[in-house]
Amino acid sequence: MIVACVHVHVKPEHVEEFIQATAENHRNTILEPGALRFDVLQQLDDPARFVLYEAYRDEAAAAAHKDTAHYATWRDAVADWMAEPRQGIKHRALVPETTDAWRTL
Repeated sequence: MIVACVHVHVKPEHVEEFIQATAENHRNTILEPGALRFDVLQQLDDPARFVLYEAYRDEAAAAAHKDTAHYATWRDAVADWMAEPRQGIKHRALVPETTDAWRTL
């Protein structure tokens, strides 16, 4: 299983637009066959900062996500709203040990 934590700093005047666009991306991403989770987290002490927690069955599923129309729509919509470039950091999930366990969370 591959997990990406994408750190996003949005310009304050675009926070609500970013939330709406990212929620739409979330709704479509969780329908992808290889997507296990797609959580959108907003930092409590700085509401212009977000973490997108994305879990995929494998590298192929993570790569397939970036080829979807909904990802391209999101990417293009939010590009000018960033206060700085977003940073995605990939992780290998250790626990739970199987991808099926994530479906029950």
